[in-house]
Amino acid sequence: MTPGPTEVPAAVRQRMAEPTPNPDVEPEFVAFYRELTDKLARIYHADRSGESPREAAERRDVVVLGGEGILGLEAAVASLVDPGDRVLCLSNGLYGAGFADFVEDYGGEAVVCEVPWEETLDRGTVEARLDDADEAFDVATMVHCETPTGTLNDLDPILDLLADRDVLTVVDAVSSLGGTPVPTGKVDVCLGASQKCFSAPPGLATCAVSDRAWERIEAVENETYYADLEPWRTAAEDEWFPYTHLTANLYGLDAAADLLLDEGLEGVFDRHETAARRCRERAADLGLELYPAEERDSSPTVTALSVDGRADELQRAMREDHEIVLATGLGDLEDDILRIGHMGHNARVDRVDRTMDALEAVLD
Repeated sequence: MTPGPTEVPAAVRQRMAEPTPNPDVEPEFVAFYRELTDKLARIYHADRSGESPREAAERRDVVVLGGEGILGLEAAVASLVDPGDRVLCLSNGLYGAGFADFVEDYGGEAVVCEVPWEETLDRGTVEARLDDADEAFDVATMVHCETPTGTLNDLDPILDLLADRDVLTVVDAVSSLGGTPVPTGKVDVCLGASQKCFSAPPGLATCAVSDRAWERIEAVENETYYADLEPWRTAAEDEWFPYTHLTANLYGLDAAADLLLDEGLEGVFDRHETAARRCRERAADLGLELYPAEERDSSPTVTALSVDGRADELQRAMREDHEIVLATGLGDLEDDILRIGHMGHNARVDRVDRTMDALEAVLD
C-alpha cells in the first residue's frame, strides 16, 4: 500500500509474459505503440466525467520514454531549457523544489517560488512573484500531486495565469495521472509514469506535449541523447525510435490502460476518492492527523499522516507483523510522515480497511 510502485494486477503480469515484436524492425510494434499512445491520450485528457475535450487546441501528443518517471522530469527540462533561460519553479514539496536542480544542471536560472509544504500552491503567490520579477520567465515547473506530503495542487488558476504571461509550463503528474483528472489541456509538457495509478511496473515515463512545446524543443540545443524529447515527435510516423524500446514494459502499460478504460475513467476517479475518504476517516478514528493543513488539499491517491518520529517504527511493524508495506516521508520529514498509497489497483475500500485495521493493531 505504498504510493508507488503499486501492486501489479495479474492481467498486467500476464500480458508482460506474452511474446513481443522486435521494436527495431517489425512494423507490428509501431502499430501497437500508436494504439497505446491513443489510449494514454484518453486518460491524460479525461475530465471529471471521464470524457476527453473535443477542442483541438487542448489536445496533446503523447510519447512514452524508456525509463522511470524521473526520466520524464529531466527530459522535459533538458529539452526546454537553454543555458541562461529563466525558469520559475513552483514548490510546495520535495519534487517541486527538485525541478530547480534539473534546471541548474542544464544551465538555466532557477527561481523557486515556495509555499509551506503542508499547504498548496495558489495563484496569488505566483502572480506576486511574476509581478516582482525583473525579467520574464521562459518556463514554469510545478507538481500536481506532491507524493511525499500527500497534497494535490489546484493548478487550473495557475496555468491560466502563466498562459496569460506566455510562460511555457511543465507539470509533474506522475502520482495523479490515472487516479484523478489532470488539466493536461492547459499544460505544455505533462509528465506521468507507469508505476503509480496505472499499476504497471516501473520503467516507463509518459509525456503529453503541446505544439508550442514542440516548437521550443526544436529550438533548444539539447546536448543529451537519452533525455532529448525532440526525436519522439515523429518517431511513430517515421517508424524509427531513438533506442530499442522496452516492449514487455509497454505491453504491461497497455494492459494497465485497458483496465482503466474498461472500468470507465469516471468510475476510476470515484474509486480513488472513495478509498481516500475511507482512509482519512479511519485515520481520524485512530487519532492520527493529516500532514496537509487542510483535508481538502489532500490527494485522492495518497494519504500522508503526521506521526512525529515514529514513521520508521510503524513501517517496520506493519511489514513484519502484518505483511503490509507502507512508505515513510522523504528528506527531512522521513521519520515524521507515514504514507498510505490508495492509488491504482490498491484504491479499494477493502484494502484500505485491511491496512487501517493493521495500523490500529500496531498503534495499540
